[in-house]
Amino acid sequence: MSYIRHGHLPGEYIARHRHEEHQLVYVSDGILAVRTDHGAWVAGAQRAVWIPAHTWHEHGVHGHTTVHTLMFPTGRTTLPYTTPTVIAVGPLLRELLIACTEPGLAPAERRRLLGVINDRLLRADITALQLPTARDPRLAAACRLVLKDLSQPRTLTWLAGRVGVGERQLGRLFRAEFGGTYPQWRTNARIFQAMIELSEGATVTQAAHRCGWATPSAFIDTFTRVMGRTPGSYRG
Repeated sequence: MSYIRHGHLPGEYIARHRHEEHQLVYVSDGILAVRTDHGAWVAGAQRAVWIPAHTWHEHGVHGHTTVHTLMFPTGRTTLPYTTPTVIAVGPLLRELLIACTEPGLAPAERRRLLGVINDRLLRADITALQLPTARDPRLAAACRLVLKDLSQPRTLTWLAGRVGVGERQLGRLFRAEFGGTYPQWRTNARIFQAMIELSEGATVTQAAHRCGWATPSAFIDTFTRVMGRTPGSYRG
């Protein structure tokens, strides 16, 4: 196994690659957007991303970012997930992940930390915030239109007209591929982008406007419900 701690500057991009081992990516400062053929995820202070072995992925860095990565051999996997998965990181697991990637840590101490990390990972909650990649070209086109400018409140009717499909059929595509409604997907997309905006220094009001909320208070309510903390504390 390998354990790495490294820093990245805002705007850095790590090109598409894959590993022979499973990888757990945790970010103690800043934001790392992880994109794979399955979709996009955000790794931050409260979420780590599990990337199974041989999964092609790329990273985008937002804000001054400190990344902690743990590699797990395929024969001794800690988690059973065969696709990228977002894992909630509580205070104890956070400190364990940071400590385990300290440079020069004695092997015996690292083994003891890993034993506790394995136990906590198996008990950790799995979080649902992700942006899955659409397979149907009409659905993919609709998603691109929304993501191009989240400040605009695009309706399902408007999207259906632009991509040349019936409104009901487009709604069925969202449910079939993403397991939820169009408004649910759009909320996740807005939260996803808001996390990036906040990590890059935007104020709560600026993030709310750029991501399509009518008022900062509506943004705060939604962000807090989804993320379990206020956007102000997340920005801090």
